[in-house]
Amino acid sequence: MRKITLFLLSSLLFSMTMYAGGYQVRLQGNKQNGMGLVGTSLNMGSSSIFYNPGALSLMKDKLHFELGASGIMSNVDFQRAGSNENYQTDNPMSTPFYVYGAGKINDMIAVGVGVYTPYGSTSKWDDDWTGKLLIQNIALKAIFVQPTISFNFNEKFGIGAGFILAMGDVEINKALNYSGDAEANLKGSTTSYGFNIGAFYKASEKLAFGVDYRSEIMMKMEGGDATFTVPSALQTTIPKANKFDAELPLPANLDFSVSYQATEQLLLAFELDWVMWGTYKSLDFTFEEQGALLNSTNPREYKDTFIPRIGAQYSLNDQFQLRAGMYYDQSPTNEKYFTPETVSLNTFAYTLGLSYSPIEKLSIDVSFLQLFGQTAEKEYTPSNFKGTYQTIVYIPGIGVSFKF
Repeated sequence: MRKITLFLLSSLLFSMTMYAGGYQVRLQGNKQNGMGLVGTSLNMGSSSIFYNPGALSLMKDKLHFELGASGIMSNVDFQRAGSNENYQTDNPMSTPFYVYGAGKINDMIAVGVGVYTPYGSTSKWDDDWTGKLLIQNIALKAIFVQPTISFNFNEKFGIGAGFILAMGDVEINKALNYSGDAEANLKGSTTSYGFNIGAFYKASEKLAFGVDYRSEIMMKMEGGDATFTVPSALQTTIPKANKFDAELPLPANLDFSVSYQATEQLLLAFELDWVMWGTYKSLDFTFEEQGALLNSTNPREYKDTFIPRIGAQYSLNDQFQLRAGMYYDQSPTNEKYFTPETVSLNTFAYTLGLSYSPIEKLSIDVSFLQLFGQTAEKEYTPSNFKGTYQTIVYIPGIGVSFKF
C-alpha cells in the first residue's frame, strides 16, 4: 500500500508542474508576436509594461492603450515504447490575453498598468489512454496585474519597474490504480507577488538596446482541495476529501535585445532570453490528513535555458506593416522525469505578423505562430513510462492599439 500511495502522490503533484515547466506563454503583444516574440529593445507603446518598463517613458504618445488575445491550438502525439499504441491529446483552445494602458505624466515620467496571462493552458488525454495513471486532463490559468512606473534621464535612456500581483488556479484529474472508476481530483488557487525591471537605451536614431528582468515568483498553494474516489475498503486509509499544500516556482527571466533600423522601411531585432528553470529542483507537498498519504519530496532537476530570437518589420507605407521572425526554445526538463502532463520538447517556431492603420491613431494587429516540437523518446523513470512524443502548435492572434 505504501508503494502505491507514494506513486499516487508523485503522479498527482507532478501534474501541477505546468506552473513551472513546458513553455511560457509569452504572447503579450501581437506586434512582438509577429517578430519572433522579440520586444525588449523595441519601443511599441504600452506593451513595454511587459517587455521592458524602461522604454515606457520614451514612448512618443501622451496616452497609449493595447488589448489583444491569441488562440493556442496544440496537439501531442504519443507512441508507447515497445508497442503499437498511439494516442493523441484532444486539447481545447487556450486564449491568453493582454490589456495595457499607459500615459506620460510629463516629459520624464510615465505610468501604466498591464493585465496579462503569462501561464495558462489545458491538456486533455483520453480517459482510458495508456498513461491515465499519470494524467487524464489538466487545466490551469494565471493572471498577472502589473502597475508600472518609468523614468527617463534624457531622450535616449530610460529605466522602469513594475510590481506584479500573480493570481493562479489549477484543476487536475487522473485515474487511480484500483478497481472501478477510481480517480483523483486536485483543485486549488493561490496569489503571489513579483516584479519586473528594465532599462532601454536608444544609442542613435537607428540603434537601440534593451535589458529586462522578471523576478522568480513562488506560487505557494495552501489548503488546496484533494478529492479521492476509491473503493469503500480503502476509504479509511485514503480520506475522500483532503487538503494539500505545495510550492511551485515560476522562473526568473533575464532578456537582452538589440534592434537596428537598417533602412527607413526595415527594422531588424535580435534577442536572447535566459529562463532560469534551474531554480526548480524538487516539488515538496504536504497533505492535511495523513492516513496512508505520506509527505514527500520529488526531484525535478530542471535546467536553465537560453532562447535566441530574431525578428524583422517592414513598413510598406503609413497604413501597412509586415513582420516575420523565428526562435528556438530548448526544453528545460530532466531526462529522468519527463511526463505527459508537461510535454516540453526542443522547439522551432516561425512567426508572421501584419498591422493595418485605417486612421492615424488606430492600429489593428494580427499575428501567427507555428511551433514544431522535435520528435523525441522520453521516459518517466519512477513508473517506467516511456515513449515517443511529437508536438505541433498553431497560434493565431489579434489585437488593437490606439493612441492620443
